[in-house]
Amino acid sequence: MNVEPAIRDQMLAALPSLRAFAISLCGNVDKADDLVQDTIMRAWGAIDRFERGTNLNAWLFTILRNLYFSNLRKGKREVEDVDGAYAGRLSSLPEQDGRADMNDFRAALARLAPDQREALLLVGAQGFSYEETAAIMGCAIGTVKSRVNRARVRLSELLAVEQIEDLGPDRMTMAALQPPS
Repeated sequence: MNVEPAIRDQMLAALPSLRAFAISLCGNVDKADDLVQDTIMRAWGAIDRFERGTNLNAWLFTILRNLYFSNLRKGKREVEDVDGAYAGRLSSLPEQDGRADMNDFRAALARLAPDQREALLLVGAQGFSYEETAAIMGCAIGTVKSRVNRARVRLSELLAVEQIEDLGPDRMTMAALQPPS
């Protein structure tokens, strides 16, 4: 299939953001990479259904999200590592403070309700507007705003953040906890 160079370039530019979102959803880099690859392959195969002039990133994120939830439903038959015992044997201790902070942030992020985490990551980390996030998630804008607010409050509690000065220099953490300007 022949894809317009501008569309191809936009798809390539979206890869880092898609990968970051996929990692936050999956919690596993290898699965996230597979999810991004599947997303791009689906998008590439359905590029004739993409409406020119609309938001390509939102379209790609919607495909990724739908694939993730489809895979999640399929994976319900697989054995889960609920208590993290198996994963704990595979992980190594952080070597730097920043790495430890990021691990704390990821653990706190994982404790959020899935719908709140997803809304927070789309708005805070990926920079989508509330309107775009609502379209991606298939819900009302007010629902997105509520989920983002609850996620920020809960994340602040889990990380014991009382003031903005308590945050480290980590861009992702700061973006997730600060309201959009």
